[in-house]
Amino acid sequence: MPPSIHSSEDARRLARRRLPWMVFDYIDGAAGRETGAARNRAAFDALTLRPRILRDVSARDISVSVFGKKTNAPFGISPMGLCNLSGPGADFMLARLAAREKVPLGVSTVASTAMEPLIEAAEGNAWFQLYFTGDGTGTFKLVERAKAAGYDTLILTVDVPEVGRRPRELRHGFTMPFRIGPKQFVDFAMHPRWSLSTLVKGRPEMANFQMPGYAFDRTESRARADWDTLAKLRDMWPGHLVVKGVLDTEDAVLLQQAGVDAIQVSSHGARQLESAPAPINVLSEIRSAVGKEMPLFFDTGLRSGEDVVKAYASGAMFTFLGRVLQFAIAAGGEEGLHRLWEVLCDETSITLAQIGATSLRPDQLADSMVNDAAI
Repeated sequence: MPPSIHSSEDARRLARRRLPWMVFDYIDGAAGRETGAARNRAAFDALTLRPRILRDVSARDISVSVFGKKTNAPFGISPMGLCNLSGPGADFMLARLAAREKVPLGVSTVASTAMEPLIEAAEGNAWFQLYFTGDGTGTFKLVERAKAAGYDTLILTVDVPEVGRRPRELRHGFTMPFRIGPKQFVDFAMHPRWSLSTLVKGRPEMANFQMPGYAFDRTESRARADWDTLAKLRDMWPGHLVVKGVLDTEDAVLLQQAGVDAIQVSSHGARQLESAPAPINVLSEIRSAVGKEMPLFFDTGLRSGEDVVKAYASGAMFTFLGRVLQFAIAAGGEEGLHRLWEVLCDETSITLAQIGATSLRPDQLADSMVNDAAI
Protein backbone atom coordinates (compact mmCIF):
# COMPACT_ATOMS: atom_id res chain seq x y z
CA MET A 1 0.00 0.00 0.00
CA PRO A 2 1.22 3.56 -0.66
CA PRO A 3 2.46 5.32 2.47
CA SER A 4 -0.01 7.66 4.18
CA ILE A 5 1.86 10.85 3.30
CA HIS A 6 -0.36 13.89 2.91
CA SER A 7 2.17 16.47 4.09
CA SER A 8 5.84 16.78 4.95
CA GLU A 9 4.92 16.40 8.61
CA ASP A 10 3.40 13.00 7.85
CA ALA A 11 6.70 11.95 6.28
CA ARG A 12 8.63 13.18 9.32
CA ARG A 13 6.31 11.39 11.75
CA LEU A 14 6.65 8.08 9.91
CA ALA A 15 10.42 8.50 9.56
CA ARG A 16 10.77 9.10 13.28
CA ARG A 17 9.04 5.81 13.94
CA ARG A 18 11.12 3.79 11.47
CA LEU A 19 14.64 5.20 11.72
CA PRO A 20 17.09 4.51 14.53
CA TRP A 21 17.15 7.39 16.98
CA MET A 22 20.74 8.22 16.03
CA VAL A 23 19.92 8.46 12.34
CA PHE A 24 16.68 10.42 12.80
CA ASP A 25 18.35 12.96 15.05
CA TYR A 26 21.27 13.34 12.63
CA ILE A 27 18.84 14.21 9.82
CA ASP A 28 16.40 16.24 11.92
CA GLY A 29 18.69 17.98 14.38
CA ALA A 30 19.80 21.59 14.43
CA ALA A 31 22.46 23.63 16.19
CA GLY A 32 22.44 24.29 19.92
CA ARG A 33 19.05 24.32 21.60
CA GLU A 34 17.48 24.40 18.13
CA THR A 35 15.93 27.84 18.61
CA GLY A 36 17.20 28.70 15.13
CA ALA A 37 15.08 25.95 13.59
CA ALA A 38 12.08 27.14 15.58
CA ARG A 39 12.72 30.72 14.43
CA ASN A 40 12.80 29.58 10.80
CA ARG A 41 9.40 27.94 11.16
CA ALA A 42 7.96 30.92 13.01
CA ALA A 43 9.18 33.26 10.28
CA PHE A 44 7.40 31.30 7.56
CA ASP A 45 4.24 31.05 9.65
CA ALA A 46 4.24 34.79 10.29
CA LEU A 47 4.23 35.60 6.58
CA THR A 48 0.74 35.60 5.12
CA LEU A 49 -0.41 35.54 1.51
CA ARG A 50 -3.11 37.71 -0.02
CA PRO A 51 -6.11 35.68 -1.22
CA ARG A 52 -7.67 36.96 -4.47
CA ILE A 53 -10.99 35.99 -6.03
CA LEU A 54 -12.72 35.79 -9.41
CA ARG A 55 -9.56 35.46 -11.44
CA ASP A 56 -9.26 32.79 -14.09
CA VAL A 57 -6.57 30.55 -12.63
CA SER A 58 -7.63 27.38 -14.44
CA ALA A 59 -4.37 27.12 -16.37
CA ARG A 60 -1.52 27.12 -13.85
CA ASP A 61 2.14 26.32 -14.45
CA ILE A 62 4.62 25.63 -11.63
CA SER A 63 7.59 25.06 -13.95
CA VAL A 64 10.46 27.53 -13.88
CA SER A 65 13.78 28.00 -15.67
CA VAL A 66 17.18 27.57 -14.02
CA PHE A 67 20.32 28.51 -15.94
CA GLY A 68 18.30 28.32 -19.15
CA LYS A 69 16.81 24.88 -18.46
CA LYS A 70 13.10 24.40 -17.82
CA THR A 71 12.21 22.33 -14.76
CA ASN A 72 8.97 20.49 -14.12
CA ALA A 73 8.87 21.62 -10.48
CA PRO A 74 9.82 24.89 -8.75
CA PHE A 75 12.21 23.16 -6.37
CA GLY A 76 15.27 20.98 -6.64
CA ILE A 77 17.06 18.62 -4.28
CA SER A 78 19.50 20.13 -1.80
CA PRO A 79 22.91 18.54 -1.42
CA MET A 80 22.72 16.29 1.62
CA GLY A 81 25.40 14.10 3.09
CA LEU A 82 24.94 10.38 3.66
CA CYS A 83 21.41 10.20 2.24
CA ASN A 84 21.58 6.41 2.19
CA LEU A 85 21.11 6.55 5.94
CA SER A 86 17.44 7.31 5.27
CA GLY A 87 17.13 4.12 3.25
CA PRO A 88 19.34 1.89 1.09
CA GLY A 89 19.66 3.35 -2.39
CA ALA A 90 18.29 6.76 -1.39
CA ASP A 91 20.88 8.61 -3.49
CA PHE A 92 19.74 6.85 -6.63
CA MET A 93 16.08 7.41 -5.76
CA LEU A 94 16.79 11.14 -5.61
CA ALA A 95 18.81 10.99 -8.84
CA ARG A 96 16.01 9.24 -10.70
CA LEU A 97 13.56 11.82 -9.38
CA ALA A 98 15.81 14.62 -10.62
CA ALA A 99 15.93 13.00 -14.06
CA ARG A 100 12.15 12.63 -14.19
CA GLU A 101 11.41 16.15 -13.00
CA LYS A 102 14.37 17.78 -14.80
CA VAL A 103 15.44 19.49 -11.57
CA PRO A 104 18.95 19.83 -10.16
CA LEU A 105 20.15 17.15 -7.77
CA GLY A 106 22.69 18.56 -5.34
CA VAL A 107 25.43 15.94 -4.97
CA SER A 108 27.21 16.48 -1.68
CA THR A 109 30.93 16.27 -1.11
CA VAL A 110 30.01 13.74 1.59
CA ALA A 111 27.41 11.85 -0.43
CA SER A 112 27.07 8.14 0.22
CA THR A 113 27.27 7.44 -3.52
CA ALA A 114 30.09 8.66 -5.75
CA MET A 115 29.55 11.69 -7.96
CA GLU A 116 30.03 9.86 -11.29
CA PRO A 117 27.15 7.34 -11.15
CA LEU A 118 24.84 9.96 -9.66
CA ILE A 119 25.14 12.42 -12.54
CA GLU A 120 24.56 9.51 -14.91
CA ALA A 121 21.44 8.36 -13.03
CA ALA A 122 20.19 11.96 -12.92
CA GLU A 123 20.64 12.16 -16.70
CA GLY A 124 22.86 15.20 -16.31
CA ASN A 125 20.54 17.00 -13.89
CA ALA A 126 23.10 17.15 -11.10
CA TRP A 127 25.18 19.89 -9.49
CA PHE A 128 28.22 19.12 -7.37
CA GLN A 129 28.40 20.68 -3.90
CA LEU A 130 31.86 21.50 -2.58
CA TYR A 131 33.23 21.94 0.92
CA PHE A 132 36.62 23.58 1.22
CA THR A 133 38.64 21.68 3.84
CA GLY A 134 42.15 21.76 5.26
CA ASP A 135 44.63 23.47 2.94
CA GLY A 136 42.40 22.92 -0.10
CA THR A 137 44.52 20.28 -1.82
CA GLY A 138 41.81 17.62 -1.73
CA THR A 139 39.13 20.21 -2.42
CA PHE A 140 40.56 21.25 -5.74
CA LYS A 141 41.10 17.61 -6.72
CA LEU A 142 37.36 17.14 -6.26
CA VAL A 143 36.71 20.16 -8.48
CA GLU A 144 38.76 18.62 -11.29
CA ARG A 145 37.00 15.30 -10.78
CA ALA A 146 33.57 16.95 -11.00
CA LYS A 147 34.61 18.70 -14.19
CA ALA A 148 35.76 15.39 -15.69
CA ALA A 149 32.48 13.73 -14.67
CA GLY A 150 30.48 16.25 -16.68
CA TYR A 151 29.12 18.54 -13.98
CA ASP A 152 28.42 22.03 -15.29
CA THR A 153 27.35 23.62 -11.99
CA LEU A 154 29.37 23.81 -8.78
CA ILE A 155 27.85 24.78 -5.42
CA LEU A 156 30.41 26.18 -3.00
CA THR A 157 29.01 25.93 0.54
CA VAL A 158 30.51 28.70 2.64
CA ASP A 159 28.61 28.65 5.94
CA VAL A 160 30.56 25.82 7.58
CA PRO A 161 33.94 27.26 8.59
CA GLU A 162 33.62 24.87 11.52
CA VAL A 163 30.99 22.14 11.88
CA GLY A 164 28.22 23.39 14.14
CA ARG A 165 27.50 21.55 17.37
CA ARG A 166 24.26 19.60 17.17
CA PRO A 167 23.63 18.12 20.61
CA ARG A 168 21.04 15.61 19.49
CA GLU A 169 23.45 13.76 17.24
CA LEU A 170 26.31 14.17 19.71
CA ARG A 171 24.29 12.52 22.49
CA HIS A 172 23.87 9.46 20.28
CA GLY A 173 27.58 9.34 19.51
CA PHE A 174 27.05 9.93 15.79
CA THR A 175 30.32 9.58 13.88
CA MET A 176 31.32 8.50 10.40
CA PRO A 177 32.16 5.74 10.06
CA PHE A 178 29.80 4.43 12.71
CA ARG A 179 31.28 3.31 15.97
CA ILE A 180 29.04 0.63 17.38
CA GLY A 181 28.89 0.69 21.16
CA PRO A 182 26.21 -0.61 23.54
CA LYS A 183 23.98 2.43 23.01
CA GLN A 184 24.11 2.17 19.22
CA PHE A 185 23.59 -1.60 19.33
CA VAL A 186 20.37 -1.20 21.33
CA ASP A 187 19.25 1.61 19.02
CA PHE A 188 19.71 -0.53 15.91
CA ALA A 189 18.12 -3.58 17.57
CA MET A 190 15.01 -1.52 18.31
CA HIS A 191 14.70 -0.71 14.60
CA PRO A 192 15.26 -4.06 12.89
CA ARG A 193 13.67 -3.13 9.57
CA TRP A 194 16.19 -0.37 8.97
CA SER A 195 19.09 -2.32 10.48
CA LEU A 196 18.57 -5.47 8.42
CA SER A 197 18.12 -3.64 5.12
CA THR A 198 21.20 -1.53 5.83
CA LEU A 199 23.19 -4.63 6.76
CA VAL A 200 22.25 -6.29 3.46
CA LYS A 201 23.17 -3.25 1.37
CA GLY A 202 26.21 -2.27 3.42
CA ARG A 203 26.62 0.66 5.77
CA PRO A 204 26.74 4.11 4.13
CA GLU A 205 30.20 5.56 3.57
CA MET A 206 31.48 8.85 2.18
CA ALA A 207 31.83 7.49 -1.32
CA ASN A 208 33.71 10.38 -2.92
CA PHE A 209 36.73 9.56 -0.77
CA GLN A 210 37.07 5.84 -1.41
CA MET A 211 39.97 6.39 -3.79
CA PRO A 212 43.70 6.97 -3.26
CA GLY A 213 44.49 10.63 -2.69
CA TYR A 214 41.04 11.57 -1.42
CA ALA A 215 40.72 11.93 2.32
CA PHE A 216 38.02 13.70 4.27
CA ASP A 217 37.50 14.28 7.96
CA ARG A 218 33.98 15.51 8.74
CA THR A 219 35.31 17.42 11.75
CA GLU A 220 38.31 18.97 9.98
CA SER A 221 38.39 22.76 9.99
CA ARG A 222 37.14 24.55 6.91
CA ALA A 223 38.13 27.95 8.26
CA ARG A 224 40.93 28.74 5.82
CA ALA A 225 38.63 29.50 2.89
CA ASP A 226 38.59 33.21 2.00
CA TRP A 227 37.86 35.53 -0.92
CA ASP A 228 41.10 34.47 -2.61
CA THR A 229 39.84 30.89 -2.46
CA LEU A 230 36.68 31.96 -4.23
CA ALA A 231 38.70 33.81 -6.89
CA LYS A 232 40.82 30.73 -7.53
CA LEU A 233 37.73 28.58 -7.81
CA ARG A 234 36.11 31.06 -10.19
CA ASP A 235 39.20 30.97 -12.40
CA MET A 236 39.36 27.17 -12.55
CA TRP A 237 35.64 26.42 -12.91
CA PRO A 238 34.27 27.08 -16.44
CA GLY A 239 30.65 26.36 -15.61
CA HIS A 240 28.08 27.92 -13.32
CA LEU A 241 29.30 28.76 -9.82
CA VAL A 242 26.73 28.98 -7.02
CA VAL A 243 27.67 30.14 -3.52
CA LYS A 244 25.44 28.64 -0.85
CA GLY A 245 25.00 29.74 2.76
CA VAL A 246 24.57 33.51 2.38
CA LEU A 247 22.57 35.55 4.90
CA ASP A 248 24.15 39.01 4.71
CA THR A 249 23.41 41.68 2.10
CA GLU A 250 26.99 42.99 2.10
CA ASP A 251 28.33 39.50 1.41
CA ALA A 252 25.76 39.02 -1.34
CA VAL A 253 26.87 42.20 -3.11
CA LEU A 254 30.53 41.18 -2.81
CA LEU A 255 29.72 37.79 -4.31
CA GLN A 256 27.91 39.44 -7.18
CA GLN A 257 30.96 41.64 -7.82
CA ALA A 258 33.20 38.55 -7.65
CA GLY A 259 31.39 37.07 -10.63
CA VAL A 260 29.46 34.17 -9.14
CA ASP A 261 26.54 32.97 -11.22
CA ALA A 262 24.03 32.57 -8.38
CA ILE A 263 23.69 33.16 -4.65
CA GLN A 264 21.86 30.70 -2.43
CA VAL A 265 20.27 32.16 0.68
CA SER A 266 20.46 29.48 3.36
CA SER A 267 21.24 28.83 7.00
CA HIS A 268 22.15 25.20 6.34
CA GLY A 269 18.83 24.11 7.80
CA ALA A 270 19.70 25.92 11.06
CA ARG A 271 22.39 23.26 11.60
CA GLN A 272 25.30 25.69 11.95
CA LEU A 273 24.71 28.98 13.79
CA GLU A 274 21.77 28.82 16.17
CA SER A 275 21.50 32.61 16.30
CA ALA A 276 21.44 33.11 12.53
CA PRO A 277 18.47 35.08 11.20
CA ALA A 278 15.67 33.19 9.50
CA PRO A 279 16.68 33.09 5.82
CA ILE A 280 13.16 33.87 4.61
CA ASN A 281 13.36 37.16 6.51
CA VAL A 282 16.54 38.31 4.75
CA LEU A 283 15.67 37.02 1.29
CA SER A 284 13.84 40.15 0.15
CA GLU A 285 16.63 42.37 1.52
CA ILE A 286 19.23 40.47 -0.46
CA ARG A 287 17.05 40.62 -3.57
CA SER A 288 16.87 44.40 -3.23
CA ALA A 289 20.65 44.60 -2.75
CA VAL A 290 21.60 42.51 -5.82
CA GLY A 291 18.87 43.71 -8.16
CA LYS A 292 16.17 41.93 -10.12
CA GLU A 293 18.36 39.99 -12.54
CA MET A 294 20.83 38.23 -10.23
CA PRO A 295 19.93 34.54 -9.86
CA LEU A 296 18.95 34.06 -6.23
CA PHE A 297 18.19 30.61 -4.86
CA PHE A 298 16.73 29.64 -1.49
CA ASP A 299 16.68 26.73 0.92
CA THR A 300 16.03 26.18 4.65
CA GLY A 301 12.74 25.49 6.35
CA LEU A 302 10.58 24.75 3.30
CA ARG A 303 7.87 22.36 4.43
CA SER A 304 4.94 23.01 2.08
CA GLY A 305 3.89 24.44 -1.24
CA GLU A 306 2.78 27.60 0.54
CA ASP A 307 6.33 28.00 1.87
CA VAL A 308 7.65 27.63 -1.68
CA VAL A 309 5.32 30.36 -2.96
CA LYS A 310 6.37 32.64 -0.09
CA ALA A 311 10.02 32.17 -1.04
CA TYR A 312 9.34 33.08 -4.68
CA ALA A 313 7.25 36.06 -3.60
CA SER A 314 10.21 37.20 -1.48
CA GLY A 315 12.60 37.18 -4.42
CA ALA A 316 13.82 33.62 -4.96
CA MET A 317 14.27 32.39 -8.52
CA PHE A 318 14.53 28.75 -7.44
CA THR A 319 14.21 26.78 -4.23
CA PHE A 320 15.64 23.55 -2.83
CA LEU A 321 14.16 20.91 -0.52
CA GLY A 322 16.27 18.94 1.91
CA ARG A 323 15.52 16.73 4.88
CA VAL A 324 11.81 16.33 4.12
CA LEU A 325 12.81 14.22 1.11
CA GLN A 326 14.93 11.96 3.32
CA PHE A 327 11.98 11.58 5.67
CA ALA A 328 9.78 10.55 2.74
CA ILE A 329 12.30 7.87 1.75
CA ALA A 330 12.48 6.60 5.32
CA ALA A 331 8.69 6.58 5.48
CA GLY A 332 8.00 4.76 2.23
CA GLY A 333 11.05 4.27 0.05
CA GLU A 334 10.91 5.52 -3.53
CA GLU A 335 7.13 5.43 -3.52
CA GLY A 336 7.10 7.63 -0.43
CA LEU A 337 9.50 10.07 -2.09
CA HIS A 338 7.32 10.36 -5.18
CA ARG A 339 4.21 10.74 -3.04
CA LEU A 340 5.62 13.65 -1.04
CA TRP A 341 6.91 15.30 -4.23
CA GLU A 342 3.42 15.08 -5.69
CA VAL A 343 1.94 16.57 -2.51
CA LEU A 344 4.35 19.50 -2.55
CA CYS A 345 3.70 20.19 -6.25
CA ASP A 346 -0.05 20.07 -5.64
CA GLU A 347 0.25 22.39 -2.66
CA THR A 348 2.23 24.87 -4.73
CA SER A 349 -0.30 24.85 -7.56
CA ILE A 350 -3.27 25.15 -5.20
CA THR A 351 -1.60 28.06 -3.41
CA LEU A 352 -1.18 29.89 -6.70
CA ALA A 353 -4.89 29.45 -7.39
CA GLN A 354 -5.79 30.81 -3.97
CA ILE A 355 -3.80 34.01 -4.49
CA GLY A 356 -5.03 34.55 -8.04
CA ALA A 357 -1.77 33.66 -9.79
CA THR A 358 -1.06 31.24 -12.62
CA SER A 359 2.72 30.95 -12.34
CA LEU A 360 5.67 31.78 -10.09
CA ARG A 361 6.87 34.67 -12.23
CA PRO A 362 7.61 37.86 -10.27
CA ASP A 363 4.88 39.80 -12.07
CA GLN A 364 2.35 37.16 -11.01
CA LEU A 365 3.45 37.28 -7.38
CA ALA A 366 3.76 41.03 -7.02
CA ASP A 367 1.79 42.25 -4.00
CA SER A 368 0.90 38.66 -3.02
CA MET A 369 2.51 38.90 0.42
CA VAL A 370 0.80 40.64 3.32
CA ASN A 371 3.76 42.54 4.77
CA ASP A 372 2.20 43.58 8.09
CA ALA A 373 2.57 39.97 9.32
CA ALA A 374 6.36 39.97 9.07
CA ILE A 375 8.30 39.40 12.30
